[in-house]
Amino acid sequence: MNKSIMALLLGASVVSCGGKFSAKIEDTEKDAPLIGKATVKVENGIMTPEVLYSFGRVSDVQVSPDKSKVLYGVTYVSIEQNKTNRELFTMNIDGSDKKQITQTAKSENNAVWVKGGAKIAFLSSESGSSQIWEMNPDGSERVQISDIEGGVNGFSYSPDEKKILYIKNIKYGERTADKYPDLPKASGRIIDDLMYKHWSEWVEEIPHSFIAGYDGTKMTDGIDILGDEPYECPMLPFGGIEQLAWSPDGKSIAYTCRKKKGMEYALSTNSDIYLYNIDTKETKNLTEGMMGYDINPVFSPDGKYIAWQSMERDGYESDKNRMFVMNLTTNDKIYVTEKFDYNTDYLAWNDNESIYFVSCVEAKTHLFKAFVHTKEINQITKGDYDYESFGIAGDKLIAIRHSLSAPNEIYSVNTTNGEATELSFENKEILGQLKMGKVEERWIATTDGKKMLTWIVYPPNFDPNKKYPALLYCQGGPQSTVSQFWSYRWNLQMMAANGYIVVAPNRRGLPGFGQEWLEQISKDYGGQNMKDYLSAIDAMAKEPFVNADKLGCTGASYGGFSVYWLAGNHNKRFKAFLAHAGIFNVEAQYLETEEMWFANWDLGGSFWDRSNSIAQRSYANSPHKFVEKWDTPIMISHGELDYRILASQGMMAFNAAKLRGIPARMLIYPNENHWIAQPQNGILFQREFFRWFDTYLK
Repeated sequence: MNKSIMALLLGASVVSCGGKFSAKIEDTEKDAPLIGKATVKVENGIMTPEVLYSFGRVSDVQVSPDKSKVLYGVTYVSIEQNKTNRELFTMNIDGSDKKQITQTAKSENNAVWVKGGAKIAFLSSESGSSQIWEMNPDGSERVQISDIEGGVNGFSYSPDEKKILYIKNIKYGERTADKYPDLPKASGRIIDDLMYKHWSEWVEEIPHSFIAGYDGTKMTDGIDILGDEPYECPMLPFGGIEQLAWSPDGKSIAYTCRKKKGMEYALSTNSDIYLYNIDTKETKNLTEGMMGYDINPVFSPDGKYIAWQSMERDGYESDKNRMFVMNLTTNDKIYVTEKFDYNTDYLAWNDNESIYFVSCVEAKTHLFKAFVHTKEINQITKGDYDYESFGIAGDKLIAIRHSLSAPNEIYSVNTTNGEATELSFENKEILGQLKMGKVEERWIATTDGKKMLTWIVYPPNFDPNKKYPALLYCQGGPQSTVSQFWSYRWNLQMMAANGYIVVAPNRRGLPGFGQEWLEQISKDYGGQNMKDYLSAIDAMAKEPFVNADKLGCTGASYGGFSVYWLAGNHNKRFKAFLAHAGIFNVEAQYLETEEMWFANWDLGGSFWDRSNSIAQRSYANSPHKFVEKWDTPIMISHGELDYRILASQGMMAFNAAKLRGIPARMLIYPNENHWIAQPQNGILFQREFFRWFDTYLK
């Protein structure tokens, strides 16, 4: 996805990064070419990091009101400029007449059809801050309609389009300069409560949602629906406009909020769905007494019902994501997925009786249809891929799909038989030049007599008569599925392209295999899930095409914890390890992290509670307790803006390895958080990843 003018060479592949558009821009990025679709030449069919970063990243499908058109975005990457740019496209519902309707240096986001399909509204920072704009469906006549101080993070038009709901950040808490105005250059932060930082930022602003009037050309300043309440709406760090919804009559807004702050916020996941009356300004809690996460409300077309996702238990962020529906007249609740032992996501009403959604079942994420009153669940699609989102177009769903071997593309799905037809073909030219490795589904026996789905990815041009090094991939989360995912950092086909057999187990603690399988990992870090990992790699090591003397192990976050733990408990199976953003010292992690509900649930409690045998078992299994048994080269990667798992965890692990005399390398990013977001840092990670493993496994 880059639009760069340099040629990048790595291995046998060449990326010629001349872009489709060559116009120049005349602003703060003067003389930089527009970032657009890359032209890529791949030799020998082998993927490299530069090829991986050349894919167009398709997202956010919007079906026009008359069901004739599809609006979507594609993000492109420039490695040279070390940035991304998102452009907008339209096409007919059958994939014909594809058009790029924007060509700018500023990304267009949150694009939706408005005014009956006569206009497209979107966010752009073209004027200096993120504001709402409108344009014709062909991209012409761009007009800014908002001028909100501080910018807009997301928006939604009311059904009659006379009001606009928008999200903007407001100041949170008292700053040092407020307390001591005579010390304007003092950089110290005065902290009196928990949740002073979250994932990747200091909490000095929080999002609030506002309702503004709109006369068809300009938007007024808005009314804060939370008033002076000091709570997030939507919720940090990942919530957006999907956490709010207009009622069909435009008289109410349902919104998601966890009305807690400080320590109470840090200890609880109890969010609720609130109904705000626009005329009276009155707010009603629809989910009072439901103690876990309640998020993402969606009204039925007739406005009589509201659906949402609900977790049952407070403090458990990976509880089963259930589908609930409430009758807004009687307040009766229906647990629609009561007999469905899997998570639900991306709910969308088909009619007043049924709801489409996506769910991961046995490591594949598919489209489903739920019938509200009968609680019948029908699976629409099948196959080795994941659907992530969709729009409804009559008897079709226009959906985004990816797999372990292909990035996002848009498909038309027949809701009767599940047949899917690709529409977008954004990455056809690159995919057509690549040789992808075979992806195999294996069910491997575990130590407690169960079967575990494990994805095996073979190198391109695989020869069963040769012996290959193998990499065990350890998933993070810890409760995030190893499905048919496509990643720009943990790309299993990239690993295979470098000559490795990739072993990716759906070990204990991952969704898609029922609640019992999912929940086993809680309070059992270093337990059965580690045995599952060893079962997977041991089974593959017996294959004649795997070099059992050249095994590596890698992962991030909880996957990084897994790497550190296995480094002290692998009985010389592995010859090299690599961990990113992993937990090394669990006792330190308990006091360093921000979301205390996570640590309390997963670890069982604090390390100073000596009477808590479950918690004490968790801390006894901390990776740092096994450092004396480390005997294998290890590489550590971490971002210093990671406030979920502090960079000190990686530094401790690196220091421990060096002090033990073990070959070690550390890749530290001063300007990255729990992820690696900047293109050149991503390329750097890939290059160092393979330089490290190639040294010890080849």
